[in-house]
Amino acid sequence: MGAAYPHRDRSTRLFQGHDTSDRKTYHPHVNGWSCDIERMRTYDRENRLQFPRKPDGQLRLKMYLDESKGMHLQNLWDDIFPINSQAQERLGYPTQKPEALLDRIIQASSNEGDTILDPFCGCGTTIASAHRLKRRWIGIDITHLAISLIKQRLDDAHGEAIRETYRVIGEPVSVADAEVLAASDPYQFQWWALGLVGARPAEGKKGADKGIDGRIYFHEGDGTTRQIILSVKAGKLHAPYVRDLRGVVEREKAALGVLLTLDEPTKAMRTEAASAGFYASPWGQHPKLQIVTVGDLLAGKRLDMPPVRQTSVTYKRAPKALSKAAEQAPLYGKE
Repeated sequence: MGAAYPHRDRSTRLFQGHDTSDRKTYHPHVNGWSCDIERMRTYDRENRLQFPRKPDGQLRLKMYLDESKGMHLQNLWDDIFPINSQAQERLGYPTQKPEALLDRIIQASSNEGDTILDPFCGCGTTIASAHRLKRRWIGIDITHLAISLIKQRLDDAHGEAIRETYRVIGEPVSVADAEVLAASDPYQFQWWALGLVGARPAEGKKGADKGIDGRIYFHEGDGTTRQIILSVKAGKLHAPYVRDLRGVVEREKAALGVLLTLDEPTKAMRTEAASAGFYASPWGQHPKLQIVTVGDLLAGKRLDMPPVRQTSVTYKRAPKALSKAAEQAPLYGKE
């Protein structure tokens, strides 16, 4: 119910008591009634008037939602709140926008089947909204961190089958490509390698990761959250790398540890990893320390681990993009 404020008709006529359904007399506002007396009586007969409790109060007109389209959307949108620390859609990316904001922009400016372009797509909120709203989309970002995050975001929302509906241009597709990326930008290589297994970069500044490059979280059958520690090595391999990872896994009380490498590990490294034994989960036995090469992952190999079930927890702060980016900016495009 809304109110019509009387101001247009400056007539001094009274809305006589014998004409009103509550048998009382009401005087107009000092500026007059908002409509003529006959329309007022029509409103009264239609039970559209809200009578005040006091005789000197104001009459109000009953308004219904199905009769009014409301106010036009204004330039200031203050009804969509920023993503707070407890928001379910929070990914930890420093410039992340609420999906509700991108939903409104996309719905107001396009139709289903149109193509949405975001040339600085970051963590992919525009991409996520566009896909859900049945738009075609192209997203561009210069870092493999962002590209990996968007791929995982789409997987979480739609399942891995969605990867068949888009292609990524500019990321390594062979070991030779990975070697070029590692030589030109080790951190980009690290973020790309972590993205191959759906891991998130570890928190903290570069060089202060305490032996942790990434993490994957999963839930046990009883709901307990467990983590997998990942270490990425792009250079020459050394046997102590496995012992160091084992120490980090024990320190962090992690379920598993994974060493992602560009080169093939030595026999001594594999022997050291095997000596760590197995981790038992409701889904079976999993090697507690695993060494997986980029070549293995590009060939389709997966980590031997319990199912994530779309419960990966993202990092709190995304590392800033490096000033140099030797590789071509990866480009998303929905087929």
